Amino acid sequence: MLVPEIALTPQTVGRFAARFGDKIAVLHSRLSAGERFDEWRRIRLGKAPIVIGARSAVFAPVEDLGLVIIDEEHESSYQSEITPRYHALDIARRRVKASGGKLLLGSATPSLLSYYRALSGSYRLIELRHRVGGRPLPTVSVADMRAEFLSGNNGIFSSLLLSKLEACLKQGHQAMLFLNRRGYSTFVSCRGCGYVLTCDNCDIAMTFHKAQNAVRCHYCGARKPLPAVCPNCGKPFIKYFGVGTEQVEEQIQKCFPGTATVRMDADTVAHRDAYEQILSAFGRGEAQILIGTQMIAKGHDFPNVTLVGVIAADTTLNFPDYRSGERTFQLLTQVSGRAGRNKDPGEVVMQTYVPDHPVLRFARVQDYPGFYQYEIAQRKKCLYPPFSLFIRLLLSGENEESLIERGKEYAKALEADLRQALGAEGQGDLLLLLAAPAPIARIAGQSRYQILVKLLRTKRLPQALHAVYDFETSHREDGFLKIEINPQDMF
Repeated sequence: MLVPEIALTPQTVGRFAARFGDKIAVLHSRLSAGERFDEWRRIRLGKAPIVIGARSAVFAPVEDLGLVIIDEEHESSYQSEITPRYHALDIARRRVKASGGKLLLGSATPSLLSYYRALSGSYRLIELRHRVGGRPLPTVSVADMRAEFLSGNNGIFSSLLLSKLEACLKQGHQAMLFLNRRGYSTFVSCRGCGYVLTCDNCDIAMTFHKAQNAVRCHYCGARKPLPAVCPNCGKPFIKYFGVGTEQVEEQIQKCFPGTATVRMDADTVAHRDAYEQILSAFGRGEAQILIGTQMIAKGHDFPNVTLVGVIAADTTLNFPDYRSGERTFQLLTQVSGRAGRNKDPGEVVMQTYVPDHPVLRFARVQDYPGFYQYEIAQRKKCLYPPFSLFIRLLLSGENEESLIERGKEYAKALEADLRQALGAEGQGDLLLLLAAPAPIARIAGQSRYQILVKLLRTKRLPQALHAVYDFETSHREDGFLKIEINPQDMF
């Protein structure tokens, strides 16, 4: 049984233990080396026929494997971004094929590719059309932040969300506030000259963390104290912009003094048992409001939560990625599902500056089939996956000039290999081959250059993929960072 976040492991283990007792082993990266060995040994000896864990648990040494369940199968966390690079779903599919077992993918918001495969017959589609116990879906309201601003409200919370929060707290219920941005503010700038504080090692703006009075890079982890004056012009006009979970927590305390809150993001779960401690405290009612990033958006079951507030529903909508609409719909639908899971009805408030966007309209009523038809039409029009395949070859090195020169040479050689593999009839299958610096051109002091390939899905695709892998293998020692098929991000 695979879950997408370590935070979901204790809850899942509790449910399985109630049914199967001590026949369960747990595997994830938060275990110590000794704990992982003990669990691995129990599995290997057959003492734990059920394994629960995050992505890496797919490699558990289970013999006679009969079933693999992947919960929230749409989650990008099932893709490993470190060596060895793999997708847990691909490994699971190969393992059950070898053992004669079954693979069950579960999600309220399946990935577009999985749903496409289900409709085309590659997978069998099984639909749950109603909530457990026939409970109604939460009522979703949209707060137009444009109107809020014009009415004089320039704060984080809309008047609608504040009124709903007040009513929720008075009734003794709990609420969850979702914002997929950690830290206090997303960037720091000088209002005198416009200078933005950036990381010395990465081409990225640094995030302000008020609790530490410092700015931090969320890519390489670099940290600097917040300067009193601008490093560029020397004037004391430093100002931070944008909103993160730290600021949401601070503003809640100002609006509702004395209200107990807990925050769950990458900063608050740094130590080993933090996941379980935060979720357990909220589950016991020690806090009335849980504030968090996507860690709180899926899988959690808190019976007393009747209100979910989405602080910025359009944060991910305008990312330069063809999956931005899909990911926005998934996040909004998943986090909305945390409300009203018991006898009390749930409510959701989505704050946005684009209330009429089609993705938000579908998310508001949790209409996945409607969203799928809309999104698949957009993909087909632009020949994006599943109608094509993206391949990215990413190079890195300290010397930017030599990296660019080498990247251009590789692009020419790769194009020649691909055209030869596709043959005369398949030249039109190569829709794009672009060599350019990566969108984030430097991370952790390393320059980055990419070769992006877009191939049409035809019967000749396997030959093209073999050509790409053969090319990568022959140049593996020359500076390739990684090869990605339909990469999880384009940065």
